[in-house]
Amino acid sequence: MLSISSSSWFGAWIGLELNLMSFIPLISSKNNQYSSEAALKYFLIQALGSSVIILSASLMLFSPYFSNIFFALALLLKAGAAPFHFWFPSVMEGLQWPQAILLMTIQKIAPMSLLSYLTFEAIAPIFSSAIILSAIIGGVGGINQTLLRKIMAYSSINHMSWMLSAIMISETSWLFYFMMYSIISSSIALLFNFQEAFHISHILNSTSHSSQLKMLTLLSLLSLGGLPPFTGFIPKWFIIQEMISAGLFFTLAVLLASALLTLFYYLRITLSTLMLSSPKTKWSNKTIVPSTFTPSMLYLNLFGLLAPSFFILLT
Repeated sequence: MLSISSSSWFGAWIGLELNLMSFIPLISSKNNQYSSEAALKYFLIQALGSSVIILSASLMLFSPYFSNIFFALALLLKAGAAPFHFWFPSVMEGLQWPQAILLMTIQKIAPMSLLSYLTFEAIAPIFSSAIILSAIIGGVGGINQTLLRKIMAYSSINHMSWMLSAIMISETSWLFYFMMYSIISSSIALLFNFQEAFHISHILNSTSHSSQLKMLTLLSLLSLGGLPPFTGFIPKWFIIQEMISAGLFFTLAVLLASALLTLFYYLRITLSTLMLSSPKTKWSNKTIVPSTFTPSMLYLNLFGLLAPSFFILLT
């Protein structure tokens, strides 16, 4: 809140630092080497981004053009957008699912809000490059992954390209896309946390879980990929229309092609789970009883089926 409501870059920097210092104890709440390694990596990367922000502030009086460029690079680093994405999957790998939800959603609010305040004429080439690289890396990087947290990390990098495109169009488009992405990705991470799943095989062999919960997880993954009948397609639908109106056809083509790649590794999980699961293999003895939480998440990700008729009624 301090970063996005500050009237000066110094106040925004203070907010980013307080955010960093507040998130480190949440990462290292589990006393094991993975969470400690993730906390150290996150601290070093965010400290590097903060030092670049201080450098850009010192250049503001002498060269506003280069100052804007360094600000944009530092904020892209803090948000985890390509080509500064290298830290994001490795940090995600060492987190528990609740902390991963915070890293994928809330931790992106301040850097992306500050990015929307910059002068786009100076950073347009950097923005376009970050959008295209984030789309390609987020799509290609998740193909060979079997760890669910890394798959969600590369999915987040891919969605970052859509959110950066929305920032170039309007803040309202970005807020709508970010809100929908946060709801869908958080619901999937909560489902994984509910099943204690960290690897694709955990979903394949989760015979102790109800078939309703398994089907819900698979439909939610397709919703996150933006498959048209589901909720995740609605924000992408809006961004596609806005980008066509703005004439950004090449960038839109790259985004759509990368969305097909993300759908590929979601479908790989879905088809493998539906067709290859063995009833004899058990990795967990935990018995899960479906609760009212499960149907509510199902309705959330199937809302997209009703969306077209809803908007037709509005118009």
